[in-house]
Amino acid sequence: MTTAAETTLFAPPTDDGWIEVAPGNRRRVLVYTEGLMQVEFAFEKGAIGYLHSHPHVQSSYVAEGSFEVTIDGKKEVIKAGGSFIVPSGLEHGVVALEPGRLIDCFTPIRQDFL
Repeated sequence: MTTAAETTLFAPPTDDGWIEVAPGNRRRVLVYTEGLMQVEFAFEKGAIGYLHSHPHVQSSYVAEGSFEVTIDGKKEVIKAGGSFIVPSGLEHGVVALEPGRLIDCFTPIRQDFL
């Protein structure tokens, strides 16, 4: 079980903690508890979040830019202010149509991101 001392409760604005995921695509963990994690992804125009799946439920908010989002073979363009959700186990990915940022929440947390 995650204790209060191990939990990140606040994420002040910073440029620290970024990890390159793929060319033009980077991420950083913002806050998390045992059951929920918030992660920011930054994309350059044309960068790809490759198709993948995981057992976590994921909700994503498009903070900036626009993305072609594929979930379980269905594609849709989601612009800043829009959201999407990925149920557990469904294949999904994105293509950045312009520079942009996604704020993703995962439950349970992505231990592989820590």
